[in-house]
Amino acid sequence: MNLQIKHDPKEVQRIRRMQRFEHPLWKQGFRCVAGVDEAGRGPLAGPVVAAAVIFTQEAFIPKINDSKKLSESLREWLFEQIQYTAMCFSVGVVSSAEIDEINILQATYKAMQTAISNLEVRPEYILVDGSSNPEFTCPCRAIVGGDGKCFSIAAASIMAKVTRDRMMKEYDMLYPEYGFANNKGYGTQKHVQALRQYGPSPIHRTSFKMSGWT
Repeated sequence: MNLQIKHDPKEVQRIRRMQRFEHPLWKQGFRCVAGVDEAGRGPLAGPVVAAAVIFTQEAFIPKINDSKKLSESLREWLFEQIQYTAMCFSVGVVSSAEIDEINILQATYKAMQTAISNLEVRPEYILVDGSSNPEFTCPCRAIVGGDGKCFSIAAASIMAKVTRDRMMKEYDMLYPEYGFANNKGYGTQKHVQALRQYGPSPIHRTSFKMSGWT
């Protein structure tokens, strides 16, 4: 996506407001503050994916926001910008089979813990989207609606969603009858109709089974 980066004063102010959770931590001496978020808790199919991102204090990327509020093309552009700008980032993926085995909440926590453990730099403090968080080995703060309020969490939400969306497009080539490229595994009307016609694929979450699948 060919976007011209402009440090518009209003956008600079918006981004700095989004860093209001990181700035006090940086001032306290926490150099490596990680933002963590997930994508894919609600779909009927596919994995849950979490991402972790650490920025330096100087980092600035315009347009970062809750991934759900962004167009697909803007998310893709921001994905590349975050890769280039971040101190480090990583993802954690938990399959649909394991979601069925341990439940979606525990699978989400496992994806987050994996994302953190895969970081090249050990975080000193973690900011995570939501009202609760898994057990991490360093201090952590859960922020309700953090993907729309916190810079590093918003960046993690973009990395997680783009990663998962790309995976679902690949699954669409294996199981085209379900329309994964479009619905990303969520329970749209066409997706549910396909489930009733063809039954579940190997990547469907059988623990999410709805009345009328069979």
